[in-house]
Amino acid sequence: MNTFPKGFLWGGATAANQCEGGYREGGKGLSISDICTGGSRTQAKRITPELEEGTFYPSHEAVDMYHHYKEDIAMFAEMGFNVYRFSIAWSRIFPNGDDCEPNEEGLKFYDSMIDECLKHNIEPLITISHYELPYNLTKEYGGWANRKLIDFFMNYCTAIFKRYKGKVKYWLTFNEINGAMGKLGGFLSLGILNEGTKDFMNQEDDPQKRFQGLHHQFVASAKAVQLAHELDSNYQVGNMIIYATTYPLTCKPEDAIAAQKQNQNFNYYCTDVQVKGQYPTFAQRVWDDNNVKIDIADGDLETIKNGTVDFISFSYYMSSCTSADPAKQGEGNLLGGTPNPYLEASEWGWQIDPQGLRYALIDLYDRYRVPLMVVENGLGAIDKIEEDGSINDDYRIDYLRKHIEAMKEAIQDGVDLRAFTPWGCIDLVSASTGEMAKRYGFIYVEKYDDGSGDFARRKKKSFDWYKEVIASNGEKL
Repeated sequence: MNTFPKGFLWGGATAANQCEGGYREGGKGLSISDICTGGSRTQAKRITPELEEGTFYPSHEAVDMYHHYKEDIAMFAEMGFNVYRFSIAWSRIFPNGDDCEPNEEGLKFYDSMIDECLKHNIEPLITISHYELPYNLTKEYGGWANRKLIDFFMNYCTAIFKRYKGKVKYWLTFNEINGAMGKLGGFLSLGILNEGTKDFMNQEDDPQKRFQGLHHQFVASAKAVQLAHELDSNYQVGNMIIYATTYPLTCKPEDAIAAQKQNQNFNYYCTDVQVKGQYPTFAQRVWDDNNVKIDIADGDLETIKNGTVDFISFSYYMSSCTSADPAKQGEGNLLGGTPNPYLEASEWGWQIDPQGLRYALIDLYDRYRVPLMVVENGLGAIDKIEEDGSINDDYRIDYLRKHIEAMKEAIQDGVDLRAFTPWGCIDLVSASTGEMAKRYGFIYVEKYDDGSGDFARRKKKSFDWYKEVIASNGEKL
C-alpha cells in the first residue's frame, strides 16, 4: 500500500550544540562547537583554539532551549510529534570528557527533558555524540585519533544508559559518522584539530588521523551497542550516516564507475562496518588511495562483528553528480561533486532532489535489510516575518511534501521505513555555516546573526501544515 504504516514515528530533530545554549550553565564544559565563531554564506566560520573576547560564538546561546525546552516540547506536542530526536551534550555530562564521575546537574537536566517528552507521549530518540566532543578531549588527547577516547566514550554511555533506562528506547551512536570520510569531518566528527587550522571550511587535513579516528569510533559504537543490549533488552541502537545520492554526470562508463566508487566510499564504508560487522571488500583500496595504514588492535574486529546496530538512520538533503574528468568536477553542494543541470538549488546551493531520497531508501534497504529512519531532511532558507506577524514558508512545505511523497513511493517499493524527523524542527544554528539566517524550523526563533533577539517563538505556516500531515499519518500533504 502507498501509505505509512500504523505506528509510524513522526517528529523532528535537533542537536544540543545548535539549539541548547547555556554553554557554561549547570556545570557544562566547553565542547568543540563552543570554539567555533559565527559565519555566513560568504564568510566561513572560524575555529579558535582559545575563546576570543568580543567574538560571537553562536552555540553559547544558540536558541536557548536550555531554558525554553518545556515550551518547545509543548509546541512539538501541539504539532502531534510522537518522536523527538535530540542529542545529549557529552560535555554537560562529563565536562572535560575524562572526568571520573558524571555531572549530576547535567544528568538531571536531561531527566527533566526526557520526562517532558514522555509527559506529551513523545518518544525520545537520542543521539549520543553529535558534533559536540568535549573540547578537553581535543586539546589534551588529540580527539578520536587517540584510542583512549574509546574508554571515555564508554564511561559516558554507561552513565546515560543506566540513568535513562526505562525512559528511552532508541539511541544513535555517532551523528553522520561517515562525515569523517572527508576532511571537514576531521574536526567536526572526530575532534581532530591539526595545527594551522583556522578556517572551518578549509581545515588542515591528515587522512591517517581521520581514518584511525574513524576506526576508534567503530569500536566504540560496537561496544556501546553491546552495552546497551546487556543493560536493557528494550534498547534499540542505530547508526547515523549522511546519505549522499550520487549520479554519474554522463552515461560515459568512466563516469558511472566514478559514481559507483563515490557511493562505496561515502555511503557504504561506514555502514558496512556498523551493520554488517566487518570492513567492506573495498576498504583496502580506500586506505591505499589515501595512503593510510590502520592500526587495528587485537579484538577490534571481533568487537565490531558482535556490535552491529539494530537499524539505520540517516540524513538526506541533496544529491550531486560526479565525473571521472577532474576538469568537470565543480563545487556541487556541501559535499562536492558537480551540480545536476536538471535540479534547482536552495539559497545555499544545495540541490533539491526528492527522488534522490527514494533512491537512498531503496538502495540502503536492498543492501542491508534492516529498518530505516530518515532522521534529518529539510530546507534551510531565509524566512521573512510579514507585517501581520505571519511567516509564509510555502517553499519549505513544498520541499517536505515532495520528500514525503518520495518516502511513500519507497514504502510501496517494499522499504521498511519506521520514522521521519525533519531537521531543525525549531530554528537553530547552522552546523555548516554557523548562522541563524539559514532557518529550517516549523517554529521561528527571534535570534539573529548579530547576537540580538529575545528568543521569542512563533509558528510558521509550515507548523499547521505538518500538524495535519501527522494527524493524517502522511495522507494529507
